[in-house]
Amino acid sequence: MPIPHKLLSRKDEITADFLKLLNEHFDNLLSGRTDQMFHSRDFAERLFIHPTHLGNTIKLTMGKSPCDLMEERMVEEAQKMLLTTNMSVAEIGNRLTYSESTNFIKFFKSMTGTTPLRYRKQHLSELQDRLPQDRLPQTILQSELVLA
Repeated sequence: MPIPHKLLSRKDEITADFLKLLNEHFDNLLSGRTDQMFHSRDFAERLFIHPTHLGNTIKLTMGKSPCDLMEERMVEEAQKMLLTTNMSVAEIGNRLTYSESTNFIKFFKSMTGTTPLRYRKQHLSELQDRLPQDRLPQTILQSELVLA
């Protein structure tokens, strides 16, 4: 049962609203309903608070800045797409608002320590080693042809 809205402190309310907006924004990005990445100021504007107040509140409640949370979510979505779709690295970067694939590759590598293509190859080969061929998702079997 969710906590009644009245019992949440203001900082918890801001955090919950920010996370809800962040999820909605990524849903819109991934479904193609938007092609623009929000910045902290965009979220703050939608919450009717100052960007500094949003940053301080999120840092206090989550231990990370809004930017850190957005970057982590972007990496999670990129990793999912790398393993579950046949989209190229450039297409994934474009879906995540990177018009230049080189910028997406640099971002991904700075966050994970590896390039998107190397991540895909490594994790797909691990999946192939662990699961019998008949249990692998179809997208993995199809991407095997691309990676070979």
